[in-house]
Amino acid sequence: MAKFNDIKGFIFDLDGVITDTARFHTQAWHQLADKVGAPWSQELEDNLKGVSRMDSLEMILNAGGLSNNYSDEEKEQLATEKNTNYLALVDQMTPDDILPGIKDFLDSLKANHYAIALASASKNGPRVLGKLELTDYFPTIVDPATLSKGKPDPEIYIKGAEALNLQPEQCIGIEDAAAGVEAINGAGETSVGIGSAKLLHEADIIFPTTKDLTLANIQKAMG
Repeated sequence: MAKFNDIKGFIFDLDGVITDTARFHTQAWHQLADKVGAPWSQELEDNLKGVSRMDSLEMILNAGGLSNNYSDEEKEQLATEKNTNYLALVDQMTPDDILPGIKDFLDSLKANHYAIALASASKNGPRVLGKLELTDYFPTIVDPATLSKGKPDPEIYIKGAEALNLQPEQCIGIEDAAAGVEAINGAGETSVGIGSAKLLHEADIIFPTTKDLTLANIQKAMG
């Protein structure tokens, strides 16, 4: 692990770190499942996490034995409809949807002149930041359209460091998922995991909640 004094930049995942949009994805998929008549279950909900839009749709249709009822074109339309419903929910977000402690942490990073970047696989990242009124904190956003591989591949975090004009060892990446932590580690950056120590055991530093994410706590953990 790097030394705290060598750190110059922080690279953030969005969902589960800055805010929680996963519930909106769940809501929008549930709406679609009801529309096509596919049964909804906790197991299906859990299996959709982190899965691409078209793969998620197939899983929902398969749950109801409905996959052969739709042409590829109709499936595209259903996926687009889900995304429209999702964005309508995102557009209702306010700064109240920022996870606890994150705004204070961003303020402290800014005050101490750290570089900040967003490394989210979501194409809606800039839209979400706008609703949370956090756009000014993230002058650097890795464009998911430029990526050839998703997490756990380190590409997004490598690009984040490059965009900040920093070496990987000068950066801390912050994630709430094991695949994200793997991506940070693969990029050669210091990984901070938010959540379960059991799930995120590969992270260099683990905090149970976003409230624990402070520069003082990171400095203490890095020794």
